Amino acid sequence: MSLNGRYLRYIGGSDTFTPNADKITFNLKPLPAIKTSGRFRLKNVTELDSKEPEMADVKKRTDSQTTMPKVLIGLAVTALVVVFAGLIFVNARRLGWTLGWIYVGLFAATLAINLACLLRWNPELIRRRMGFARFTKGWDMVWAPLFALTVIAIYVVAVQEARKGGARVPGAAWLLGLAIFTPGWTLVIWSMVVNPFFEKAVRIQTDHGHRVIDTGPYAYMRHPGYVGFAGCILSTPLLLASTGAFVPALIAVVLLVIRTALEDRTLHAELPGYAEYATRVRFRLIPGIW
Repeated sequence: MSLNGRYLRYIGGSDTFTPNADKITFNLKPLPAIKTSGRFRLKNVTELDSKEPEMADVKKRTDSQTTMPKVLIGLAVTALVVVFAGLIFVNARRLGWTLGWIYVGLFAATLAINLACLLRWNPELIRRRMGFARFTKGWDMVWAPLFALTVIAIYVVAVQEARKGGARVPGAAWLLGLAIFTPGWTLVIWSMVVNPFFEKAVRIQTDHGHRVIDTGPYAYMRHPGYVGFAGCILSTPLLLASTGAFVPALIAVVLLVIRTALEDRTLHAELPGYAEYATRVRFRLIPGIW
């Protein structure tokens, strides 16, 4: 090879090329190499290879963090169904209670569908509903245990009637109950899917950027979840063939109406944009009535 018409000669044992006349020297420094597993690799390639296990570890941890809550939620739902079924049948003292088994099956299927929908479209709501919310309104902390006791009373009365009566099979009243139960739970699940602020407690969720939701069922009524819950509650005496259970069921519905009024007042006063939303969607629970 040549430079300005003069030949270059290589000085042996060196990384230096020197032209005969001009004595211009070029120092050629190869990229550093380190030996790994019996072969040489460029340093930057080796660094990239060393990061691969780290990235794999991060992916495994992320997958684990995503899967573990689902497993825990699944176990919690299973435990809830088992405990619920146990309480019903132990108190009824009759494992042959047909309506009881059917009701537990409906209850379990509904919980599974609800969980699957939330995991698919609104997974963050699951975590929020499992914890205790800060800044819950004082009146709601009084309302919640009263409502829970009333709902428990529905099953207590139904179980007591089942212990006294004979085995029953689904009839016309049961079909009516199913016709109320199914759309009721459908409305509840739909409300939970579209509303990321569907927590257990009444509060303004400033920590989560609380805003007005006006899509899905909220385009037709301001509190569709309560309408669905009311339907589920009223369907229970019919599904369990218990006349006496209608008394606590009606009390529970009245409590839901009271909470609706108090919550609506809170949202009017404290949630920006809710007053304007209320002018567009006029009815709290039942379109055309209230």
